Amino acid sequence: MKSSVDDIRRRFDADVERFSNLETGQSATVDAPLAMALVARAAAAATPHAKHVLDVGCGAGNYTLKLLESLPNLDVTLIDLSRPMLDRATERVGRSTTGTVAAIQGDVREVELGEGRFDIVVAAAVLHHLRTDEEWRAVFTAFHRALRPGGSVWVFDLVESSIPAIQQLMWARYGEYLAGMKDAVYRDHVFAYVEQEDTPRPLTFQLDLLREVGFGHVDVLHKNVCFAAFGAVKPG
Repeated sequence: MKSSVDDIRRRFDADVERFSNLETGQSATVDAPLAMALVARAAAAATPHAKHVLDVGCGAGNYTLKLLESLPNLDVTLIDLSRPMLDRATERVGRSTTGTVAAIQGDVREVELGEGRFDIVVAAAVLHHLRTDEEWRAVFTAFHRALRPGGSVWVFDLVESSIPAIQQLMWARYGEYLAGMKDAVYRDHVFAYVEQEDTPRPLTFQLDLLREVGFGHVDVLHKNVCFAAFGAVKPG
């Protein structure tokens, strides 16, 4: 049985420091600094007149901080399961924008995002906690509804391969990355909590779903091993 929402929240409550380095990002993810830069620059390029960003699963706020380097002084809404993560993100983001900063502790499957409130949605290393196809569809639909016309959504996350043999290959490569970064014990630790907590979907599934719920232009920014950065723009 997969971890409950409370199980996941408790793990992140105790892991704030690991998510608070803007230079490295979350080091257990492949190409984290590159992904942060690409997501921020893509969001700024696709939605240059943005006023309000929603950061889903904000962690300690790295993605919003990186976005503020390209689009300063945005209004920011932060969502995360973990109160310690939210507190750290609110403090860091609050020092970096003159806009308003709102923090919501909750599960994106349950938080009411509203309609036409945001110009940019960022969701980094969070959607892999969704379980069923119906939950994925509901969350992507909520993102589409919450964006203003011309707004954009940007995701960086763990992804599966739709081809089993390729999934095995990518997972082996990811294991080599983790062991090379630290050691085999760390690799096994990461693999254990991924197995316990995560239910990622293939990149192709997510791109198709973005189109199905109403997004227009959909594009991939970067993919390496089993991590991908991608996004979409809501028609204006």
